[in-house]
Amino acid sequence: MKLELGQVLVADPELLAQQEEQLLAENPENDNEQEEEMTVDDKLCIECGDQPAELYCTACDEQFCNVCFGYLHRTGKRKGHAIKKFAYETPETTEDGEVQSSSDVPDTVSVNNMDIDEQSEPASGTMTPNTTLSMFAEPIIIVSQGSASFGSWLMQRTKYIPIRLTRGERKLLRLLEAALNVSEYTDKVDVLAYSSKAKRIIGQLQEICSILAGLVVATDMKLGQEMFEDKDFARNAKWFKKIFEIGRRYKIMNPEKMRDSFGKLMYMVMDSRLPEIQQVMEFDLYMPILTVHSFLESKDCLALLEDNLVVQATAEIYPEHKKRSQIQAEIKQKEQAIETLARRYYKSGIISQDEIRQCLYSIGDNHSYLRSNKNPVEKMQKYLQQYFHPENIESEYTLAISSGRAGARLSHNHEKQYYYVNQSLTLWSIIMNDMFMLWSLADQDLLSTHARYRLLDNGQGLNRVQSCPAVSRAMQGVISNAQKRAKSWIGSSAVHLGDRSVPNAWFFLDKYLQVPQILNPLESVISNIDVVARDPFVYDWIRSQFGSVEDLKKTILCDFFKHAFDGSGADNFQEAGSCIDGRLTSAWNWTNSISKKPYLKIFLLCGFTGFNGTDGF
Repeated sequence: MKLELGQVLVADPELLAQQEEQLLAENPENDNEQEEEMTVDDKLCIECGDQPAELYCTACDEQFCNVCFGYLHRTGKRKGHAIKKFAYETPETTEDGEVQSSSDVPDTVSVNNMDIDEQSEPASGTMTPNTTLSMFAEPIIIVSQGSASFGSWLMQRTKYIPIRLTRGERKLLRLLEAALNVSEYTDKVDVLAYSSKAKRIIGQLQEICSILAGLVVATDMKLGQEMFEDKDFARNAKWFKKIFEIGRRYKIMNPEKMRDSFGKLMYMVMDSRLPEIQQVMEFDLYMPILTVHSFLESKDCLALLEDNLVVQATAEIYPEHKKRSQIQAEIKQKEQAIETLARRYYKSGIISQDEIRQCLYSIGDNHSYLRSNKNPVEKMQKYLQQYFHPENIESEYTLAISSGRAGARLSHNHEKQYYYVNQSLTLWSIIMNDMFMLWSLADQDLLSTHARYRLLDNGQGLNRVQSCPAVSRAMQGVISNAQKRAKSWIGSSAVHLGDRSVPNAWFFLDKYLQVPQILNPLESVISNIDVVARDPFVYDWIRSQFGSVEDLKKTILCDFFKHAFDGSGADNFQEAGSCIDGRLTSAWNWTNSISKKPYLKIFLLCGFTGFNGTDGF
C-alpha cells in the first residue's frame, strides 16, 4: 500500500539529506547569513553559546562553561586535555538586588595562566549527540507522495506499542495495585543499615508475594487453594511474572496512573534479577512487555499489519467541526473494518477474533496517546509562530531575557529566545512521538542484569543511580534529529542520565511525562479564552486589564515563552540552564509561580485546576 497525501510516515534520512542539499544549493546565501547570525560571543561558551566561558582548553583552542567542558571531555584523549581557568570579577547589583546586564558590567575578564592539575571528572551519564544514531528516532512528517508503505512503518511502530489489558488482566492489576499500596518496600530496602541488604530484599519480596497470594485467596478461594496450597512461590513463578508485567504494561499506556506505586514495582523487579536474590527465591519477577508486534509474531499473524484496512480500523475519529451523522458514519465504517480484519485473519486454535480486535484497539490507543501528548507541543509551536516573529519585535511582547532579571539564568535577545523556544518544543515533540520506544528502552536499562545500581544521596534523599546505555543512545538520535530540524542549535546539548540530576531511566521517563501535564492545561486555557470572553462582564474585565482578548493571549504566551525557558529552577547550571533536561526544569519552575501571575483569574474561569492532573496548584 502506498501513502496518500497528508498521511503520517517516518522520515527517510536519505530523502531528507537530498532535500536539504537541494535547498542549500538554491539558497546558499541563507545558510551563510544564518551562520553569521548565530556567531557566539567570545565571552561565552563555544558549545552552548549562552553561558559565560569558565575554562579554556589549550588542546582544542576553545573556551567552555563547566557543564559543556565536562561532557565533551569526559572520555578518550580529550579527558587529558590541559585547561586554563577564567577568573571573573563579581558583577555589581542594582539597588533592587538584580544583577546588572552584560552591557553595564565592565569587561574585566582575565586569564589565570596556572594550569589546573586536577580536573573534576564529569558526572557519569552525560553525553553528546555527536554520534549519528537514527535507528531509534521516528520523526513524523507529512509526506507529499507515497515513497514507502504504511505497513512497514506500522510494523516497526508496533514493536513498542503494548497490548491493551483484557478483562481478566484488569482483575490482576487491581490485586497488584492493592498489594503495592500497602507495601513499604523502598522504605525498608533503600536505606543505610548494618543488616544484610540481600536479606531485606528477600524478606520484602516474599512479603509482597504473600500479600498477592492472600488477595487471590480472598477473591477466589478455589483458585487460591490450587495455586498456593503448599506456599511454594517458585511453582507459581509464571503467575507472579505475569502480574508484574501487567502493571508495567498498564503504566505505559496510562502514565498518569500508579504515580505512587510504580517506582516500588520497578525496584522490586529490578532487585529480583540480582543473582544473589534469584539463588534464594529460585525465580525473578521479570517478563518482557507484551507488545502488538511480539503477540502477532507469536501467532504467525504479522500479515495483519500490512493490510490496507488497518488504516481505517485504527484511525482516530475527530469530532471537531463535524455533524453527528458524519461522526456516526465514521464510527460505523471503523467498526466494519475491525470486524472484517477479525474474520479475515482468524485462525482456529491459534488466534481468535477477540485477540485480533485487541491488537487493533491497542494500535488505536497509540494514536490517542500521540494526540493527547504530542499535539499540545505542536499547538504551542503554532502559537509561537502565530503571535511572535524572530525579526518583528513588539516592545510590549519581547521575548528577550537577561540573566539575573526576574529569575532568569540565561541572557537571550528576542530572536535568540524565539529560536531557543522553538527548538526546545521541537525536541519535546520528537520525544513525545517516541515515548513508547523510550519506555521500552528504559525498561531494558532498569531491569538489565549487566548494570547494577548504587545508592547515592543526590540532595533529594537516597536514590538508585544506574547507567542508562540504551536510553542514552536513543536520546543521541532524538537530539540529532532535533538539531537537523532546527538547522542551528542554541544552548547546551548535554543530557543527564545515570548521575545526580537524573539517577536512573525511571527518573528520566518521569521527567518527560510532565510535558503534557504542563502544556495541556495551558493550551486548554488559551483555546477557551474566546469562549469565556463571550460573557460581557468577563469581556469588559479583559479589556480593562489587558486591552483585548488577543492581547491577553499574547501576554500569557509571552510570559510562558520567556520564563518557562529562562534556565531557572535550580541554583547551578548542572541541574538547570540550557541543557536538555534544564529546559524542562525551567518550565516546571514556571508552573510553580502561576498563583502569582496577573492572569490567574482568567485561568480559573477557563476551568484550570492545576498542572499535575489533580485539584490544587
